[in-house]
Amino acid sequence: MPRLLFVATLCASFICPTAWAQDRTGDHGQGHAENHDWYEKLKQPNSNASCCNAQKKRADGTLEGDCRPTRAYQKDDGMWYALLNGRWIQVPPRVVLKTLAPDGNSHICAAPSGVIFCFLGGSPKS
Repeated sequence: MPRLLFVATLCASFICPTAWAQDRTGDHGQGHAENHDWYEKLKQPNSNASCCNAQKKRADGTLEGDCRPTRAYQKDDGMWYALLNGRWIQVPPRVVLKTLAPDGNSHICAAPSGVIFCFLGGSPKS
């Protein structure tokens, strides 16, 4: 029995927390500050409205806004799917920008409610 207790303690202390850690990619406010300079230049498709709205400063002084890096993939039918606030969602074609981000990755601009303003798909990986 002591061996079982040791293994359980070891798991709870070192191993399991990393498995329980959530991927915050696509969550509102995550990664905005690092890319703010070019996010603020993005315009919504068929509009002159900004993709980058509702920015505010966090307690640590970094900017939090609607745009952030995300993970995404494109199906054979051309539809994009992106990670938004912990859920995979289908990206409406009307919000997909026809440009690549400077880093070549996917980015999404969406309100805390989940309304998507803009989406940039990442470059294909070889």
